[in-house]
Amino acid sequence: MTELAQKRCIPCEGGNPLAKKQAEALQKQLNPRWKPIDGGKKLEASFEFKNYFRTLAFINAAAYIAINEDHHPDMSFGYKTATITFWTHAVGGLSENDFICAAKIDGLVV
Repeated sequence: MTELAQKRCIPCEGGNPLAKKQAEALQKQLNPRWKPIDGGKKLEASFEFKNYFRTLAFINAAAYIAINEDHHPDMSFGYKTATITFWTHAVGGLSENDFICAAKIDGLVV
């Protein structure tokens, strides 16, 4: 388990998004599947599974993490694929919370 995955999200009431160098340093602690999108304002990963059952189980587990951390991504899925996108609305970009949740989701897949 990574150091990020051991942290808890903190309530975010606004402020500034992470600087590019801060976001890049945190991203290095994640699986390489996580990529910055929208000019670095969002963090996204795609996942592939053997069947619908495993995809749905993953989505439910990811949703459980999001609810427990009170930090909710956009999630979409199909028969064998899932995509998760994080960003912190209150700051208009990425916060440490996005990386914490991404690290926890990395722990769901081997």
